[in-house]
Amino acid sequence: MNLLRTFLAVYRSGSFTGAAQLLGLSQPTVTTQMRALERQTGRQLFERLPRGVAPTAVADELAARVAPGLDLLAAATGPDAAAGRRARPVHLAGPAELLCVSVLPALAPLVAEGVRLRVAAGLTDALLDELRAGRHDLVIATVRPRGRALSSVPLADEEFVLVAAPEWAERLRGPLAEEGPSVLHPVPLVTYAEDLPIARRYWRHVFGRRLSCPAAVTVPDLRGVKAAVTAGAGFTVLPRYLCAEELASGALVLLHEPDEPPINTAFLVQRPGVPDNPHVIRVRDHLLHSARTW
Repeated sequence: MNLLRTFLAVYRSGSFTGAAQLLGLSQPTVTTQMRALERQTGRQLFERLPRGVAPTAVADELAARVAPGLDLLAAATGPDAAAGRRARPVHLAGPAELLCVSVLPALAPLVAEGVRLRVAAGLTDALLDELRAGRHDLVIATVRPRGRALSSVPLADEEFVLVAAPEWAERLRGPLAEEGPSVLHPVPLVTYAEDLPIARRYWRHVFGRRLSCPAAVTVPDLRGVKAAVTAGAGFTVLPRYLCAEELASGALVLLHEPDEPPINTAFLVQRPGVPDNPHVIRVRDHLLHSARTW
């Protein structure tokens, strides 16, 4: 039973280190137990990778067979089994802007019903590594994770828009439509990072060319980017959900309206299997339902 519990922790976390953290064991102990289980089954369960492990087809089959029973045992005997004991919080992570603008307001009804949340913000790659190590229950990722160690479903699509304050828009919209994006090069560009990730994608998708102008201002929070541009600092590319109110009020104006704006899909990611905290399922299902209205 202990070997199977350890196996399932490795399978879900994607690494021996992550499983050790989940179980309160040392990494050598986890390694020894997995070697013992592989000897008993006579089959290789995991392929060792530079970072973590990948389950083999044998491991996929074994996890499907043992996970339901082990999850039921954990639910019956775990720390939340005692009647009246306060449930553990759900650890949720994702991009700061999406969490603050859309996710937390959507989860407010669950919090009012007693669901507890611990929310962290960060970049997708780091958050997915932390999810594999057991630090989070759910992660909202800006890319679909590779491999089979994590389970993901599409959550919401972000549409990107090219915007500026009205005084800039009045000067730029006509020349942009007639002459193309080169008219924006002398205008200050406000962006998320020095390598212009969102703006470069917009240029490739909409204008079919490389963005060559440097950033005038970088702010590692899109809410700060929006604030600077709304105040007249220059132009930028933002997710529409983040600036919908400003567009509706006229505080920001679309500089360009392509027939097919660039779209990015956000994914809701968790480790495979049934979570041992039932509130994780409530939060997951509520987010998938409420994302239709974002």
